[in-house]
Amino acid sequence: MKKIVLALGLLTTAALANAADPLNGTLWKTIDDETKQPKALVKFTEQKNGTLSATIQAILVPGEENACTKCEGTYKNKSLKGVTIVQNLKKSSGNSYEGGTILDPKNGKSYKLKGELAGNKLNLRGYIGVSLLGRDQTWVRAN
Repeated sequence: MKKIVLALGLLTTAALANAADPLNGTLWKTIDDETKQPKALVKFTEQKNGTLSATIQAILVPGEENACTKCEGTYKNKSLKGVTIVQNLKKSSGNSYEGGTILDPKNGKSYKLKGELAGNKLNLRGYIGVSLLGRDQTWVRAN
């Protein structure tokens, strides 16, 4: 009997360890660096390889839903709605994430990305090369 209870405990622990990431399926308001106003709603999705991506679900600023003119590849001249702006983000430890990239639709460039989940806020840092050469942005969980 003890072996069965131990085996069930180990299976439960393994199942919890493989549970979906806390960002998976969550919706976030991106906040403009300059105006400090919400710009878009972005949804995180866990990929088959365990990384996270985030796609723009809605543009909150009238007149800014237009084409991603400076984006390259499949998003060039497409509406910003549906653009995947975060790719390959991985949970590193605790509430920290790293290893991803983020697309800035204003200039069409991608940057390395790391972040930290802090309650209803997601603190992100996009950078080139080393983290010191970058900028911070805080997204707020949408209800």
